[in-house]
Amino acid sequence: MSRRVRTLLFLVSAAAFAVCFALACFRLPPFGTDHHPYGTRAVAASLQQRTANVVASVTFDQRGLDTLGEEALLFAAVLGAVVLLRRARDESAHDPERLEVSPPIGLFGALSLPVTLLVGGYIVAHVQLTPGGGFQGGIVLATGLHLAYLAADYRVLKRVRPLATLHAADAIAAGAFAALGCAGLLAGGAYLENVLPLGTFGALSSAGLVPVVNVAVGVEVGSGIVVLLAHFLEQAHEMGSAGQESEKGSGGAR
Repeated sequence: MSRRVRTLLFLVSAAAFAVCFALACFRLPPFGTDHHPYGTRAVAASLQQRTANVVASVTFDQRGLDTLGEEALLFAAVLGAVVLLRRARDESAHDPERLEVSPPIGLFGALSLPVTLLVGGYIVAHVQLTPGGGFQGGIVLATGLHLAYLAADYRVLKRVRPLATLHAADAIAAGAFAALGCAGLLAGGAYLENVLPLGTFGALSSAGLVPVVNVAVGVEVGSGIVVLLAHFLEQAHEMGSAGQESEKGSGGAR
């Protein structure tokens, strides 16, 4: 396909998108009005599903396919980075250097690591009750684990990071989200429809499928971010080209 044909296709597609987008915007409620049909319906649907956190109800009940697409994009991004950062033929691994960390930073990191992991787990587990969710909690969990890198060094992070398990958890959690959507189909409803018992409003076991799907998101996001950073840190601390290794050897001989 020539460049001229690609440009023409892009212009036609962009024009069609612009027309559809403009028509959709003209039908939106005006700014400053007291009439909020989307917000009113979202709150009513959240209460019907016994989800105290309206945002979680929108994310996992009303627009669950959007969340599934976002999770799939993150999984694809992590997978692409892992493939691109894999060890090349002209690279060789070497032992990472030991870095010195000041005692105050080490103490702060050591004390903050368990607290951060606890907060991340709390955010993931209480999505149906309080603000947060799997994406936010997963990022907090991944950040908490990497406090070992800031408080000590890369060697300590490698010892406390079960990378093989996290690789598997990332893939399993991503597939679990897609598989949980089939529960609605098996029950005769729609994909990702909330078909589990809704429980009691305000209780940890409320909202049916929402907390279950959210846990899958939290595991996928947390594991994916750790795996992604692991490959970047491996490149920075362990990998070197054959030429660099020979230069280090010759430099040491001199």
